[in-house]
Amino acid sequence: MQAEIAEEVPDARLSHLALDVSSPESVRDAFLQLFKLTRRLDVLLSNAGVLDDALIGMVTPDQIRRVFDTNTYGVLFCAQYASRLMARGDGGSIINIASIIGVNGNLGQAVYAGSKAAVIGITKSLSKELAPANIRVNAIAPGFIDTDMARSIGPEKFAERVASIKMGRAGTPEEVAKVALFLASDLSSYVTGQTIGVDGGMLI
Repeated sequence: MQAEIAEEVPDARLSHLALDVSSPESVRDAFLQLFKLTRRLDVLLSNAGVLDDALIGMVTPDQIRRVFDTNTYGVLFCAQYASRLMARGDGGSIINIASIIGVNGNLGQAVYAGSKAAVIGITKSLSKELAPANIRVNAIAPGFIDTDMARSIGPEKFAERVASIKMGRAGTPEEVAKVALFLASDLSSYVTGQTIGVDGGMLI
């Protein structure tokens, strides 16, 4: 990914920071490194997520912890440190990746849906808390996006999911990225506390 960005934008200065978003210590250390590198932060995109489906009778405590550690606690940990950096400057934009499942729920996905619904609640609360510092907080709720994970469910299930989409096709990662770019830019300078669906009219 870094090589692709460097090729497309030769003047870009790129730095790679590895962290585990489920660990508050790892997040803290990464943001300390970021502060030493740049002294500021304009945009945070919280995109780390795991999916571990199971009917409620088969869900284990470890599954619940694993999904919420990454999908929900990771959003909180990163927002905590990002907002401090953004407040030092002129503000910024925090973008959290939720899911259509977090909005509508789905069979066999109570844990995942709960973790993503929590992301929406976190987004709305942080938007109110951070607006005085000119920090905007929004969420994107993708529907069925054509990724390796989506393809792993098999052709029959894939076709079944596509059939539930009014636009008749799966979305692309680029279509989600374009909405993130809008929220990261000044084009959305008066947009905060919103959850924007990128789902092609998918019905669940």
